[in-house]
Parts: sequence; C-alpha cells; structure tokens
Amino acid sequence: MTALTLSTAGAATLRADALVVGVAKSGKGLVVAPGAEAVDEAFDGRLAAVLETLGAAGAEGEATKLPAPAGLKAPVVLAVGLGSAPEDGAYGTEVLRRAAGTAARTLHGAKKAAFALPVATAEDAEAIAEGALLGAYAYTAYQDSKNGKDAKKPLAEVALLGAKPRDKAHKAAAERAQALTEEINRARDLINMPPNDLYPETFAAVVTAVGKEHGLKVQVLDEKALEKGGYGGILGVGKGAARGPRLVRVAYTHPKAEKTLALVGKGITYDSGGISLKPAGHNETMKCDMSGAAAVFAAVVAAARIGLAVNVTGWLALAENMPSGNATRPGDVLRMYSGKTVEVLNTDAEGRLVLADALTRASEENPDAIVDVATLTGAMVLALGHRRFGIMANDDDYRTAIHEIAEEVGEDSWPMPLPSDLRKGMDSPTADIANMGERMGGGMVAGLFLQEFVGEGITWAHLDIAGPAFHEGAPYGYTPKGGTGSAVRTLVKLAEKTADGEL
Repeated sequence: MTALTLSTAGAATLRADALVVGVAKSGKGLVVAPGAEAVDEAFDGRLAAVLETLGAAGAEGEATKLPAPAGLKAPVVLAVGLGSAPEDGAYGTEVLRRAAGTAARTLHGAKKAAFALPVATAEDAEAIAEGALLGAYAYTAYQDSKNGKDAKKPLAEVALLGAKPRDKAHKAAAERAQALTEEINRARDLINMPPNDLYPETFAAVVTAVGKEHGLKVQVLDEKALEKGGYGGILGVGKGAARGPRLVRVAYTHPKAEKTLALVGKGITYDSGGISLKPAGHNETMKCDMSGAAAVFAAVVAAARIGLAVNVTGWLALAENMPSGNATRPGDVLRMYSGKTVEVLNTDAEGRLVLADALTRASEENPDAIVDVATLTGAMVLALGHRRFGIMANDDDYRTAIHEIAEEVGEDSWPMPLPSDLRKGMDSPTADIANMGERMGGGMVAGLFLQEFVGEGITWAHLDIAGPAFHEGAPYGYTPKGGTGSAVRTLVKLAEKTADGEL
C-alpha cells in the first residue's frame, strides 16, 4: 500500500528517490509548469531546453527521466507531460490525475517520490494524490518472486508538494484521496484475482470481513436462503457451477442521512457463457465479469470511510456461470424473485438475470434511487469503445446528472437511450419476457430488460461498464493492465452529491 504525505518542504530540499515535475507545450515551445520553479532554477532556468534536447514534447502520457543537478536533494528528475499549457494557467484535474499516474507507474521500485506538480486548489491536490496512488498500483499477489528475485514493487511513498498540511480543505482532500484510492485498488485486486480463488463464497467472505472492519452491516444469502426466497434468476445462473451463488447486502448508514442510495452490482465471478458457451478466445478474461459487484462494494466502503451523510446499500449478485448437466438450458423458463417468468434464450445473457433479482430486492426497501453497475454487454463496447461506459436511466435528468458526475471525476461515459420500440423484441410466447431481444442495440435491450424489475416510482440508472472495467492493453496514465475499478469514483461522487442534497 502506497503511503501519502503532504510535505511543507521545498522541491529542492526534500530527500526522495525522484522529483516529479510537469512540463507543457506552448506556442513558444516547452514550458515548465508551476510548482517546479526551484527545480528549473537548479537547472539555471534551462530545464525546458534540456528536456527539448532529449526529445520531450510535453504531450500527455510522456515521461522523461534526467539526472538532477547540484542543488537538488533528489538524484533524479522525472518530467511528465501535461499537454497544452492553458492560457489561464489552470490545468484540469484530470490532466493532473493522469500525469501523476504516469509518474507513479514510471517510478515502480522507488521508495519515495516528491510530486511538484501544479497545486492551485485543494481539488488539484486531491487529483494529484488520486492519480499517484492509482498509478502506483500493481497486482503482485501471485508474483512474490520472479526468476529468483523479488518482483519490482510499487512506489512506496508519495510526498505531495505545494499542498498545505494545516489547511482543512487540503488535509480533507488528501484523506479522501487515500480512502477512495485504497478502495478502488481493493476492487482492482478482486477483479484481478484468479477465479479458482475468487468465487461467490469467498467474495462474500471478503465483504463480511471488510464490513466488520468498517462497521458495515453485511447479510449473505446462500443457496438455501436463495431457494427459500425464490431468487430464480440468481439460482438459475449459478446452478451449473459446483460452487453455489450468493446475494450479499452490505449497508452503510449515517445518523444524519436524509436519503438512501441503493447500488446493485453484477458479480459473475467467472462467465463461461454456460450452455451457450463462449467461443475460443473470449474466455480468458472472464474473471472480470464481477467488476460491477467489485465497484459497488468499493463504493459502499469508501462512502463509509469518508463519512458521507447518506445511507448507501450495496447488493452484490454473485454466481459462476458454468456449463454442466445441471445448468440452465436455452429454452428454460425461470421464475424470478419478482414473480415474473423469464424465458432464457441465451445463457450467456446471464448478468441481467442475476441483476433482475437484486434490483427487485433492492426496490423493496424503497430507496431514493437505485444505480446498477455491470459488465453487461459486448454491444456497449462496440458502441462506445473500451474507455467509456454507457448510462441508461428511467429519468433523463438523473442520467444527465450521472454523466456530468462521471466527467467531473475523470471517468469517460456517455448517456444512452432506452427506446421503447426495442421492448417488443423480448416478447416471449411462453413467459412474461425473454432474456434476449433484437441483436442490434443489444446494450439498450439489456437496459430495457433490467427496467422491468425496478420498483414503481423509483429513480433508476444502469451503468454498463463492459468496456472500461478490464484493460487488456498497455497501462496509461493511472490505468493499469487488468482490473481498473471503473465507476467507483462516479458512484462515490454520486453518493456525495446525494448527501449534499444536490440530487
């Protein structure tokens, strides 16, 4: 776990393995960003010129190492690109977050790095801290040794310069960043964990242990309880696996809360597709199909750690989707927790089945709003790519608000409609509804299916994070290879705005 400190030391006097500065491109060439004045002075005002000689252009994602001159306590200076220099001098928080993430990734193996990036506000300090702590992440649980040597460890300590340790806003920003990023990284750990070790029972055990640590109320429904309660969707998906499904409720309550936000997460700990088996090449990353549940879990814990004045209840619908002689078949009809019957036309459209039961159960508590999060459809990836999630809702204003929140915290998203004409495609001759509809617009079809199981009069939104939940390419900014923790920041900010009465 990477430590975070707010340092009052100057950039030239702090002892660290590396000193991180920002550089940007302008019409006159490379410029050194605010916060690095002392470093530029140590280079006799020629830091930008030296970097240009080395080929630096100040582009986002760029990182250039160079030896520090006399006058600096750190032996290495790392210059990270901030893109185009803003005319007003105010760098965006997402620019700072990504630059800090790039620096932290570049400095894997270092013990301490001092970040002398532009800090004009407490929000800037929080963004830099978030980026550095997220960028420092590495999943090493199964890599204790590598060729007989210790694997390179993440950056051990981030010293943030320019922030004010005695300022309440700056101190609160740092504490919030620490709590939020630790929970995002916990979600990443869960997503990256191999499915032979993370399955519904063990996932539920993690939630129980962490819930106890942070004073959360946790309830776990096992197979017997699910059978008794009539949770046909969760049971139908999980019946083909040797290890049974779970429905986990994890709740944070605040004595001054006036509103309740319910979060529902898809937790398919491994998705083979079931009898509708996935084709070769589509199974290798299916441990990530529980990313929605991981995001919900992380958001509830983060809300508790930050102390938001809102009640937040998380519902984790956990199951393995496996083929066997006992598995649900295409053509089977499931009776859901709501009482509705669903004809299963494709067992690989299983996420909507477990979510449907959880949405109905969450609705029974009459929350002010429900938001579900799921790696639900490949169609959403085709529509929006790998870096942004889709948002659907039964209230246009709420959908817009969540989109704006996502943009505010630096998560790419896009509002999507729920066209009523697509609903007819899910009509079934033998059940109330089928779990498949028209192939085109499949992401919205899935959203329309889920809407059927939301309680009447309850504001609801659906986040399809199939694209950004698991990153298979090279790391960038603060985004690692593997589980990303997508949507956690959006959910926590949504809870915060709900607590503040803005929603």
